Formats: sequence, C-alpha cells, structure tokens
Amino acid sequence: MNAPDTPTDTAPGIGQNATDRSRKLVEVKNLKLYFPVYGGLLRRHVGDVKAVDDVSFDIYEGETLGIVGESGCGKSTCGRAVLRLYELTEGSVRIAGEDIATLSPEKLRRKRPSMQMVFQDPQASLNPRMTVASIIGEPLDEHTDWSRARKLERIYELMDAVGLNRDYANRYPHAFSGGQRQRIGIARALALNPRFIVCDEPIAALDVSIQAQVVNLLEELQEQFGLTYMFISHDLSMVRHIADRVAVMYLGKIVELAPVSMLYESPLHPYTEALLSAVPEADPFTETHKERVVLKGDVPSPSNPPKGCNFCTRCPKVMEICRQFEPPVREHRPGQFAACHLYEETRTAGTSGVTRSEHNETSVQQGEDA
Repeated sequence: MNAPDTPTDTAPGIGQNATDRSRKLVEVKNLKLYFPVYGGLLRRHVGDVKAVDDVSFDIYEGETLGIVGESGCGKSTCGRAVLRLYELTEGSVRIAGEDIATLSPEKLRRKRPSMQMVFQDPQASLNPRMTVASIIGEPLDEHTDWSRARKLERIYELMDAVGLNRDYANRYPHAFSGGQRQRIGIARALALNPRFIVCDEPIAALDVSIQAQVVNLLEELQEQFGLTYMFISHDLSMVRHIADRVAVMYLGKIVELAPVSMLYESPLHPYTEALLSAVPEADPFTETHKERVVLKGDVPSPSNPPKGCNFCTRCPKVMEICRQFEPPVREHRPGQFAACHLYEETRTAGTSGVTRSEHNETSVQQGEDA
C-alpha cells in the first residue's frame, strides 16, 4: 500500500514491519485527568472527579499493552487522554519522543496521522449518512491532497486489508453486522498509516462468535504493518491472548503492571487476584474447585477517594498502614510492578519504621479482634 502524504516522522510506510520491542514508542508520565465538579447557585468549583490519577507507563514499539479493570476505573478515559482527546490536567505523554501535551492545535493536527483510535461501539462511531467509502476516506480528505482516483485506490486497499468486499464501498453502515462495522472502523484507523492505535474495548459490543475474528484481525494487522496497540478491555481471557504486558487499573490508578504470563500466573496485588478469580475456566472441574475471591462493598467515588490505598475499603488483606499511606508503584519482581504495602520491606509510619512482618501481624491481630 502506498503511504499518504504525511510527515515522514509520524508513520512508517504501511507494509513495513517496524516492530522494535526494545524502543519506547509511548511514554506516559504522571498523567492526571480531573473533571471539575460545580455546585451551588453560583456554580462554584467544589471538587474534582479524578478519572485518571497519576498514571505512568511505557509502551514499546510493536507491542500490545492491555489495560483491564472494572467499569468506571478510568481505563477508557486514560486511552482517550493518551491521544489527547481530552486536555490533560497534569503530566506528559510522549509519542515517538514528542510530548503531545504541549503541542499547539496545528502541530497536534499534524501529529494525528501517527496515532489513531478504534472505538467501542462500531455503530455509534460511524456516521449513518456516509457510505463506507466516505467513512474510510475521510481521514484522507483531511490530511492529504490526493486525487479522487488515488483515494479510491487506497480505500479499496484498506477494505482488502480488513476483509471487506470492495462491492460494499457504496453501502451505508446500517446494512452491515456489528463485526463488519468494526472492520470499517479499523480500516478508517489504518488510513493514514498510524504507528500507535488505542483499541477502546473494540470487541465489547460484538457477538462472542465475532470477537475472536476481530482480535485475530488486529493481530494480523499488527504483524503486517508493525503496529503498536493499547488494548482496553473487560475480557481478561481475550487480553491474555492478545497482550504482551497488562496494566490493571483501579479507581484511576494503575495498581499492577506485568508481562502477561507473570500477571496471570502469579499476580501480586489483591485486586488483580480478585479479577482473575472471576475469569471462567474452560475445564468444568477446575471451574468448580477454584478459589473465588469475592470483593465486598462498592467502588468508592472518584471524586472522593479514600485516604491511603484506593483499594483499602474492599481489600481482603487490608492492614492499618493501607488506610494511612498510599503505596508507591514499585518493581517487586523483574518486570512486575505493583502498588501494595504487602510487598514493602520497610515503610515509615510517623516516626517509627514498620516492616512487612509487623504489617502481617497487625492484620492477623485485627482479624482475631473482629
């Protein structure tokens, strides 16, 4: 496929496998995204909804970073913030070495071809009054000065790449199934040869029989075009299949980040353990006899998070220090990061040092007292 007339530093030519998993493509540092809350007759600023609260991670060239967590944890908002679809409250997002948080509107527009998004609901993300050819070709209209014939050739190439019949080019979105509409959205995202794509729950609105087809398509496109994905999903089984590393979010924060094999086989954070225990097993015997971790209580409000660890109100292993001090995100195993006091060798509480063994003794004693 021919590359569109975009700056050469924003996208490698499609068909060139630009995979290099030793180089950082996306660097997110201390990202915060707060939505203001107004109240009273004068509509004064009375607080903030901390949708994304001090999040940091890297995504390497050619890899897939999975983002998982409960509804409302901030994972979709984080994905949109990384693409600067929302204006950031604090922090930096560097894509290919350039901090998009500081770019002017015009420079950000020129950067858009290198970073795209596949949305959750394929029906809501497609204009019902536009044909397939118009939808896929819209990015080309905005960012290139190609002739009509060249645009049409490119549209046909993209339809071939995602498995759509060229005869469908003049049809409207309502004539397609959910899986076909999602393929149209993927083709639109590929139009300008992006290096980085945020997949915001791309299979959540699809039938189970179609989900695997879309995920397999994304993997094939990644291999063919050297793409880098941020894959957001509720489906932990599918994330295990497609992701290289997984970040677990809870109440706007990342509580664990690890390679997919380490996280699924030996999770560190109690919240991760609870999420994985809810994943159905294919083996009926294993499903019947596995230990299920049931969390009690509701997720706290992101406008009024608890003091200390955000998970302390629901954690089955909570200790007194968890209610007082927020745990830092630290590397407890090679490549496996977690924010949990259970794995801190020494923490300072007031003026006295508190060790991990003392934490556990305190937790056990509190359980006996209860």
